Amino acid sequence: MESLLVLLLYGTPLAIALLVYVVRRGRHQSDAAERLRESVASGLSEPASLHPVVDPTLCLASGVCVRACPEQALGIVAGKAVLVNASACIGHGACAAACPTEAIRLVFGTERRGVDIPEVKPNFETNVAGIFIAGELGGMGLIRKAAEQGRQAIESIRASARRSEGADVVIVGAGPAGIAAGLGAIEHKLRYVLLEQEDALGGAVYHYPRNKLTMTAPFEFPIVGKVNLGPEVRKEALLEVWTDIIQRTGLNVRFREKMEQVERVDDGFLVRTTRGSYRAGAVLLAIGRRGTPRKLGVPGEELPKVVYRLVDPEQYRGADVLVVGGGDSALEAAIALANQPACRVTLSYRSEAFSRVKPANRRRLESLEAARSVRVVMCSTVRKIGARDVVLDRDGEGIQLPNDAVIVCAGGELPFELLRRAGIAFQTHRGEEPAGR
Repeated sequence: MESLLVLLLYGTPLAIALLVYVVRRGRHQSDAAERLRESVASGLSEPASLHPVVDPTLCLASGVCVRACPEQALGIVAGKAVLVNASACIGHGACAAACPTEAIRLVFGTERRGVDIPEVKPNFETNVAGIFIAGELGGMGLIRKAAEQGRQAIESIRASARRSEGADVVIVGAGPAGIAAGLGAIEHKLRYVLLEQEDALGGAVYHYPRNKLTMTAPFEFPIVGKVNLGPEVRKEALLEVWTDIIQRTGLNVRFREKMEQVERVDDGFLVRTTRGSYRAGAVLLAIGRRGTPRKLGVPGEELPKVVYRLVDPEQYRGADVLVVGGGDSALEAAIALANQPACRVTLSYRSEAFSRVKPANRRRLESLEAARSVRVVMCSTVRKIGARDVVLDRDGEGIQLPNDAVIVCAGGELPFELLRRAGIAFQTHRGEEPAGR
């Protein structure tokens, strides 16, 4: 009798705890399975670039990788970790670092969808002698590794001793790889030109949503040394650190200057930009895979009120805003703006239905449209943009709307064709690890 009481006394709480754990685990797995089904149904199951692949024979389903991913791209399905939200994965590799059994590999592409990566030698030189690649364009989006690649690429350029009447090197892109390369050029007293097509530092980080948490392992910049911001840092704080580094070191960045062509000349290369041209002994491409925002090509698009990303929804309070596009970025922009006080939002899309968007975004937009918080104009295109208005075209009919801002979410034009014209070769990866990176 006494042993039975002891068993009840100690066993009951244990049994209850076990039951709660099993129920919660089952609920989490059910939610993850539903997210996976939604991704597949929406055509969003193919990751864009570097992403995790889980070996089911090694996976213990501990959930450590799931908790390590701030984008919630992973989930436990049928007792194993699975990439359930491929479109959210940005390839930072926190899941692989957290896995206790090394069951996760980071790979490029899948069997169905290959990813083109430029051919790069161990010294970061492409098949075109004198043109080097570091960072995201070469498939490495991790801040720490991109910065290290930028530093090593400059070391290789320095060792190659290429000389030109102009600069020793033109560096294209002011993300972590480009910043590290520029600082390395200063450290080694190389003549450099650092170009950035945007109006601010950061590369891909600059395009992250406001207050987005970024995974950051400690990284090193030449001259500056180790930078340790903790395992997670908000986008704005990271950009502030980089801006402070630029100011302290005197790194010269030529903002709003886009590279348009690279051609070989007698003493190296001629890099043509939107503002001029530069001769250099070598070229280091530290640009991202996001590409240049796709333009509408309509009158008035050059007005300052036209932008190609939503950074801070709060700045549009009380404004008439047109969002152009039909992907998740467009829907998410319209949804975020609709939540701002007195913001009047119109979403224009050229097709008759949204495809390849997350079901949750579609449901939120439908709810906001029903509440008249967002006006959705399907089968429409922008005809012209005025200082205080915008005109849409729908089946030949002009629709004039009051307008204070236009946000174009029409995707980007990747720089691959420009690079191919320069002679750079590409390899298509289908579920392969980043060799040597």
